[in-house]
Amino acid sequence: MTSGAPPNSADTPWPVRTLSLKLADWIHRLGQVWVEGQLTQINARPGTRTAFLTLRDPAADLSLSVTCDPNLLRRSEIPLTEGSRVVVYGRPNFYTGRGTLSLRVTDIRPVGIGQLLARIERIKGLLAAEGLFDARRKRPLPFLPHTVGLISGRSSAAQRDVVAVATARWSSVRFRIGEAPVQGPTAVPAILDRLAVLDADPEVEVIIIARGGGSVEDLLPFSDETLLRAVADCRTPVVSAIGHEPDNPLLDLVADVRAATPTDAAKRVVPDVAAETAAIETLRNRNAHALRNWVARELRTVEGLRARPVLSRPQRLIDEQRTVIDRFRADLRRAVDHHLTVEQHRHTQLAARLATLGPAQTLARGYAVVQRIDDAAPHAVRSVDQLPPGSRVRIRVADGAVGAVVDSTEAATPDSEGTAS
Repeated sequence: MTSGAPPNSADTPWPVRTLSLKLADWIHRLGQVWVEGQLTQINARPGTRTAFLTLRDPAADLSLSVTCDPNLLRRSEIPLTEGSRVVVYGRPNFYTGRGTLSLRVTDIRPVGIGQLLARIERIKGLLAAEGLFDARRKRPLPFLPHTVGLISGRSSAAQRDVVAVATARWSSVRFRIGEAPVQGPTAVPAILDRLAVLDADPEVEVIIIARGGGSVEDLLPFSDETLLRAVADCRTPVVSAIGHEPDNPLLDLVADVRAATPTDAAKRVVPDVAAETAAIETLRNRNAHALRNWVARELRTVEGLRARPVLSRPQRLIDEQRTVIDRFRADLRRAVDHHLTVEQHRHTQLAARLATLGPAQTLARGYAVVQRIDDAAPHAVRSVDQLPPGSRVRIRVADGAVGAVVDSTEAATPDSEGTAS
């Protein structure tokens, strides 16, 4: 607030003229300034002393009225037309009567190709630092989109190419076409408007931005920072199909897919249904062939298993084991019979030896067994001392036994013992 100005409050508001004067005073303090922008309107009628221009900010929806001497336009080394990028030098003025802001310029310098390219490089570096070119944020295209959004010039060759090629590849594909200027000062706002409409359409599955080739100035809208950020914010995949193969606007880097030409964009977005059908048929035949080979291989394996003896004749294993068991039984029987024969022969030998050594054989040789029978317990007599006279005895010989009474005893002499034995 300048000194001496009335205080401002609800009770003491400023009149409009006061506010206008204060705005004019503040703007006048800016002095001479350099301003860069894009010419969108040029009104320089012959015979007039003032030319009226409109200077637009290409990165924002803002514009400013500019006035200058018509000779500035005539003396320009490069003809100035609508869409030209310029740098102007002048003083801003606020007209209190109309409440409008204007810029009175005394110098206009067109921005050359080198400066434009440098500006594009600065924008490229800025967006790259923010990650807008990162491949990880790229979205894949739908395999078979039913509805394709297309932004192109009105009845342009790029539009015809995209539609014709896509329809030839798949006749059922549908297009939502947003026609917009593709060069000049009105291109970016119009493209932004069409892009917003297509991105909001739930039926649009992919958006193609297409135009033919052109000079660096013609393709400037597709390196505009505002447009690039709008494309990066789209939820729908965006395909950049700007110019020809050598043309590389920054939109190619921000878009999800970069196509070399509009025709290439149509081929990338819409698959060739005939080729895909043929590929599917080929894969189906390959799968069927592989399945038949697998079944045949498995059948051969099963036949091989069935041909094995254990499966072709399951009883064979039992028969073989039965033969083994029968052989073991025969061997066991022979072993037992042999053992019994050996034991029987041994028994016969032992019986013969027993018979030879037994009392019957002794009696048969003329010996006798004397038993005393008058005792409580009859027993064989081993000594004459056991037979006192009068003892009753039983004498057993080979063919029988006789009873006797002992009337005398006689001790044996050495000669008699030798004779008896």
